[in-house]
Amino acid sequence: MGMIDVGDKPESLRSAIAQAVLEFDNSIYDAIKDGNSPKGNIFEIARMAGTMGAKKTSDLIPYCHPIPIDDIKVDLTIEHNRMEIKVRVKSVWNTGVEMEALTGATVAALSVYDILKPLKKSLSINNITILEKKGGIGDFIENFNENLYAVVLTISDTRNKDQDKSGKLIVDVLSKYGFTTVEYKIIPDDIEIIENELRTYSDYKKKINIIITTGGTGVGARDVTPEATRKILDKEVSGIIENIRHYGQKRTPLSMLSRGIAGIRGKTLIVNLPGSTLAVSQSLNALFPGVIHIFKIISGQHSSHHHPHDHEDDDEED
Repeated sequence: MGMIDVGDKPESLRSAIAQAVLEFDNSIYDAIKDGNSPKGNIFEIARMAGTMGAKKTSDLIPYCHPIPIDDIKVDLTIEHNRMEIKVRVKSVWNTGVEMEALTGATVAALSVYDILKPLKKSLSINNITILEKKGGIGDFIENFNENLYAVVLTISDTRNKDQDKSGKLIVDVLSKYGFTTVEYKIIPDDIEIIENELRTYSDYKKKINIIITTGGTGVGARDVTPEATRKILDKEVSGIIENIRHYGQKRTPLSMLSRGIAGIRGKTLIVNLPGSTLAVSQSLNALFPGVIHIFKIISGQHSSHHHPHDHEDDDEED
């Protein structure tokens, strides 16, 4: 038992809104409707308490991760016999911010309770709940209207399928995201063979959505996978590899030595991954599920190049 390891999760914008409701007797409404109390302005104290509670969540909840919080907003509305406290938290991080929002709302409610208890004892804190949660992998898993087909090519002069953990890992992850692997094979580090295989499968009569290669992306004399790939691409998609290397570089300084590329031939995406199993695992974490959106664009199912979340919070200050 203990904290969950979130080190392999990709960073993404995450937000959550939590609510706590403080209920009280109608008789004290007039005394507090403008925020006044014997201990000061209720609204200001609640906003400070909610902010502090969200920031201190990892100190209060044993198995919560300490996370960098980018924004906290505390809003209060008061009616005749209740006060609603809503706390919104945002962060770009590996894990969600629900607990931060819940803790902020709860601490704000406790602070108001402390202020109001001399006025009336009939106070209660109710309905502490999450109203909204956004961000993380789940927000980027898209429904695709067609079957997705893949080819996995391990580039190696020495490996056989019994030894090839990297290729099998790719097949397993592709299956998790709904791909049917049409072909999985091992081919040698030969630029003409690699080029021919990539050309054959990207021009295959049964549409192949993605070809993932593993191996041959280093700086050794026999590492020629990027050269073979570049020769047959129609468009290079450099952002895919930039993201993979950025993700990997945070976990190992060797990621910068991979020369893999990615791009499109026809309607097939081709991605070069490194050869080691660890590097492949990290690369796949960076690649999926975000890359699946490209198949909607290639197939014409998506009329805009913007994701639904692209303009979220455009009205807020940077």
